[in-house]
Amino acid sequence: MIKTQIYNLINRDKKGDKASRIYDWTMLIMILASIVPLMFIEDNPIFRIIEVVTVTSFIIDYLLRWYSSPLQLHKGAKSYIVYPFTPMAIIDLLSILPGLNLMNASFKLLRLTRLLKVVRLLKITRYSSKIMMFINVLKKERHVLLAVMLLALFYIFITALVMFNAEPHINPQTGEVTFHSFFDALYWATVTLTTVGYGDLCPVTDIGRVVSMLSSLFGVAIIALPSGVITASYLEELREQRIKKEAKAEEKSDLEEAAR
Repeated sequence: MIKTQIYNLINRDKKGDKASRIYDWTMLIMILASIVPLMFIEDNPIFRIIEVVTVTSFIIDYLLRWYSSPLQLHKGAKSYIVYPFTPMAIIDLLSILPGLNLMNASFKLLRLTRLLKVVRLLKITRYSSKIMMFINVLKKERHVLLAVMLLALFYIFITALVMFNAEPHINPQTGEVTFHSFFDALYWATVTLTTVGYGDLCPVTDIGRVVSMLSSLFGVAIIALPSGVITASYLEELREQRIKKEAKAEEKSDLEEAAR
């Protein structure tokens, strides 16, 4: 009974339960508050208080979700073993780790913690229906998006290979090193394909410039293709959600009429 109540409380509200909604908003505030110190270079005593409060709330949330995991995973006692290895549980654990140095100085090794704290933003996906909808779209179109990504990676590798062998490693005009490693060529091919082009690496030969122009044109097509797929699928997902809401509203009105 208690486990069911905890599960209904901590999971995203679907039935208009006020307590569940308050819990969701409280956790959202904790997540946003926990990243405030990342916006400042200097340290401040208030940041330590924020860290203690938010990490404590994350630990409690993690333990409650672990405790009620059989109701989520439907695997009985085995759920307690499986749950820590689920994607969201891993994100929850990573969001807790940066706060461990508050409890024990031996955890100073976790001082890549400033970067690790950014992981806490991923916790928002659990409390945002719009983000969850976008994730569902990505899952639905994963095969198409994977095909586009593989095509882009293949083109990046080919253009980097051509550029690395066509361009002189030393610019004959300035004497500066251009593509002194294959990684430089991969970096150039990636930023060119995405039509960014920072200008820190530039081809100096005619064939290199031709490859650069083709890569920029091809990049527009590569970026446009997944954008169109995601947009169409997102609109379809919105229509499905709207149909479900209308069906629920009709069902509720029918039940109210039957009750009268």
